[in-house]
Amino acid sequence: MFEWLNAHIAYWHWIVLGLVLACGEILLPSFILLWFGLSAVVVGAFLYFVPMPLSGQLLLWVILALINVWAWFKWISPSFKTKSLSGMAKESMIGQTGLVIECNGVHAGRGTLRFPIPILGNDEWQFICEDAVDPGSRVIVREISGNTLIVSASKSNSNTV
Repeated sequence: MFEWLNAHIAYWHWIVLGLVLACGEILLPSFILLWFGLSAVVVGAFLYFVPMPLSGQLLLWVILALINVWAWFKWISPSFKTKSLSGMAKESMIGQTGLVIECNGVHAGRGTLRFPIPILGNDEWQFICEDAVDPGSRVIVREISGNTLIVSASKSNSNTV
C-alpha cells in the first residue's frame, strides 16, 4: 500500500492540501491550520525540485509545521495582543496623578481635576476627596465611583504645574 502512495503523491498534492488547510483556518480562530497548510505548501515546493519518499515528505511536513506553530506562539501571536487599556477603566485610572483645577464651594471635597494627558478619552474628571485640597494641588486617584474619581491629596503637593 505504501508503495502505491510513494508512486502517486506529487508535489501538487501537497500544495492543494496546504491550500485546503489554510482555507480551513476560516472555520477555526486559532491560526493552527494555517501553519500546517503553509508547511504543506513548502513541502510541495521542495518536492517539485527534490524528489523524496513519502516518509521523508511526512517528516519534513511535521518538522516544518511544529516550527511554524512554535514561532507563531513565541513571537508573532504576542505582538497581536492589544496593549490598550480598553475594558480596563479601573486599572488604567487608579494611581494616576492629576491637578485640581476647580473646587466646589457648595460641596466640600468635590471638584474637577485635570490629567496631563487624556485618560479614557477625557482629561478633566469630577472628583471626591476627603483631604483638604485647593486649586493647583496634586491628587492621586484611589478608586472610581461611577463617573466620579475618589482621590487623596498627593504627598508632594505643589501649587505649580
